[in-house]
Amino acid sequence: MPRRVEFVDTSILCNLLEVPGKDQDRERVIDELRRKRDAKDCDLLLPVTAVIETGNHIAQLADGRLRRRYAEKFAGVLRMVVEGSAPWALNEVEWDAAHLSALIEGGRTGASLVEHAANKVGCGDLNILVERDRYLDRTSGVQATVWTLDQGLAAHT
Repeated sequence: MPRRVEFVDTSILCNLLEVPGKDQDRERVIDELRRKRDAKDCDLLLPVTAVIETGNHIAQLADGRLRRRYAEKFAGVLRMVVEGSAPWALNEVEWDAAHLSALIEGGRTGASLVEHAANKVGCGDLNILVERDRYLDRTSGVQATVWTLDQGLAAHT
C-alpha cells in the first residue's frame, strides 16, 4: 500500500487559524486533524500556495488589530513549520520555468489555466494541484491528494 500524503489547502489552514470569515468549519477541521494525527495514516504537506493565500486573507481583514493578531498567529505556525514541530511539513517546490509551464497547462487536470479561469477555478487552487503533481513526479510509492473544503478544488484531487 502506498504511503498517503495530503496537501493542506488554504481552507483548512484558515479554519485552524480561526481567520475571521474563513473559519466556519473550524471544529470539523480540528476533529479531522486530530483523527489524521492519531491514525498516523498520512503525511501532511503545506503547499506554498496555501501560505500565500492565507497571508492574503489575513492582510485583507478590515480591523487592523485583527490583522496584527492573526498575522502573529500565522507567523507562529510558520515558525513551527521551520522548526519541524507543526503537524505538517512544507512542500518544497521549485518555482521555475517547468513549474510555470505546468501551471499554464493545468497540470494533470486535463484543462489549461485559461480553461480553469473561465470556469472560475482560481490560479491558487490550480497551483496546489500542480504542486501535488510535481511532488508525485519526484517521489515514488506515494498517493497524494489535497485536504480541502473547497468543492471545486476537491473535484480535481
